[in-house]
Amino acid sequence: MNELQMHVRSHTVAKPHTCKTCDKCFCTKQELKVHIRVHTGEKPFKCKTCDKCFSQAGSLKTHERSHTGEKPYKCETCDKCFSTAGSLKTHERSHTGEKPYKCKTCDKFFSTAGNLKTHKRSHSGEKPYKCKTCDRCFSTAGKLKIHERSHTGEKPYKCKTCDKCFSEAGNLKTHERSHTGEKPYKCKTCDKCFSRAGSLKRHEISHTGEKPYKCKTCDKCFSTAGSLKKHIQDPIQERNRTNAKLVTSSLAEQEV
Repeated sequence: MNELQMHVRSHTVAKPHTCKTCDKCFCTKQELKVHIRVHTGEKPFKCKTCDKCFSQAGSLKTHERSHTGEKPYKCETCDKCFSTAGSLKTHERSHTGEKPYKCKTCDKFFSTAGNLKTHKRSHSGEKPYKCKTCDRCFSTAGKLKIHERSHTGEKPYKCKTCDKCFSEAGNLKTHERSHTGEKPYKCKTCDKCFSRAGSLKRHEISHTGEKPYKCKTCDKCFSTAGSLKKHIQDPIQERNRTNAKLVTSSLAEQEV
């Protein structure tokens, strides 16, 4: 079969070659042959640099670029280059704003299938990435990696101004504002600016009067976690909690 015939078949949807394992159909014997490797695990294409093996020649070629640094796919908008056509296509969505992947639960859209898959875990509660040290689980590999640094003490992000190191890139970025004076978070009520989103959120409570932190002993509410902690550590409150426990214990004994 020549190339033209193969091309025409892709339009006519004729797929005469069927996989005996899963009944999936293909236009050509070669496509079927490549597919069968999914079932057999065969990987005949080997990288000469690192001995990693692949089921397709194209996958090997793409992998080899990780060694050569070759990036033949160039973005026409910003000239950034990529090693695969797929990576370029995903990047171009940052310019077009295209988000073709939709969550069926909340209708939120995403630019990549991977981001949608990760988002779905916020609905399902799935946390497939488990810490080998403390068995804590996470929804993404990235969150697990950051958590593991709490065990190893690794801090790979270093401030160029004062050499202080951080375990997360975001923490370094926030720290750098202490040098630059940048305060990108602005209060919509009074225009006061803050270097952290958390600081802005705490400030906004001063306008709303919200007091989300509640004492379990006396039900008194506070606008900040710090105020609640100070209240709990008050000696008078400690006596109140002790008395409350004694009363509860006494009532339990009377019921018996």
